[in-house]
Amino acid sequence: MGQAAKVLQLFKTLHRTRQQVFKNDARALEAARIKINEEFKSNKSETSPKKIEQLIKIGSDVELLLRTSVIQGIHTDHNTLKLVPRKDLLIENVPYCDAPTQKQ
Repeated sequence: MGQAAKVLQLFKTLHRTRQQVFKNDARALEAARIKINEEFKSNKSETSPKKIEQLIKIGSDVELLLRTSVIQGIHTDHNTLKLVPRKDLLIENVPYCDAPTQKQ
């Protein structure tokens, strides 16, 4: 796959991730959309293949961070937030066990 195709794929992936992570939060959706578009526009004229690969790596890392680490919070009271984790964040949790079993 060529670099142009990788860049376009990363752009689309970041926007899809943004829509999942910030679902039902218009302010966050718009802010993320603007930031993604700004970053891609600011590096639009980059021609160095090495620099483009570095930028693709950074973008992929950002997408992974958004997808695995961001949890939405909703203000319910003056000093209270309700956390709304996505299902894919909860899958990797391992339950705590007070009495671990012995390996044989």
